[in-house]
Amino acid sequence: AEVVKRAPEYDFNSEGVQHTLWVVDMPGIIEKLQQEFARIDYLYVADGHHRSAAAMRIKQKRQAANPAHTGNEAYNFFLTVIFPHNQMQILDYNRVVADLHGLSPEAFLEAVGEKFTVTPVKDSHAGKPAAAHDFGMYLGGNWYRLSARPGSFDAEDPVQRLDVSILQENLLAPLLGIHDPRKDKRIDFVGGIRGMRELEKRVNSGQYQVAFAFYPTSIEDLIAIADAGQIMPPKSTWFEPKLKSGLVVHLLDE
Repeated sequence: AEVVKRAPEYDFNSEGVQHTLWVVDMPGIIEKLQQEFARIDYLYVADGHHRSAAAMRIKQKRQAANPAHTGNEAYNFFLTVIFPHNQMQILDYNRVVADLHGLSPEAFLEAVGEKFTVTPVKDSHAGKPAAAHDFGMYLGGNWYRLSARPGSFDAEDPVQRLDVSILQENLLAPLLGIHDPRKDKRIDFVGGIRGMRELEKRVNSGQYQVAFAFYPTSIEDLIAIADAGQIMPPKSTWFEPKLKSGLVVHLLDE
């Protein structure tokens, strides 16, 4: 309370989101915060798994090149923001793909039907998934509801039963030839905060040929994967609240 009585360092609105940031520079309050954080047994990485791993690789490389390494250098640390799990919301992280990998729309629909039940629906509202293992697909101006067929994924594996894994292993890779969604230029990702109409807009523009809508990954799934010592697939979650990129930075050479 004492901190927020002061003028904030930043206070601005960006894309309809208000960002207000205070700098805590009072030693007594910093010490109290450190004591409170020390009581936390463990944290779950909700977003930034690959950036965290990259930070570790940089640390190891810098340490190996520094014979005077003490552990206090800036490269030993990276920025995080910590939220209570009950103050976070996971939204869907949807996909759009530029082409059908040489298939006609008819042949593509038929191939999709091998691992999913395919049901035409009237609009984007009906196409929005209402449960896990269901997907919305927008193709040729029409919406379809896809439901993963039994046996198309390992229900006991916390990563393989994620919807992003189900679509990747049963559709994106075998049918559309997208084996590494992080590097393939034919696929793009649309945060669920933009809504279903954004998927229609992308496809109707002609830049993309098909869109897929997901049911949001649950916090429980994220925790189960971490507890199993596994890592979330890329682009599997869109978290809110989301801090503005570049609001604060950590310089490795200071």
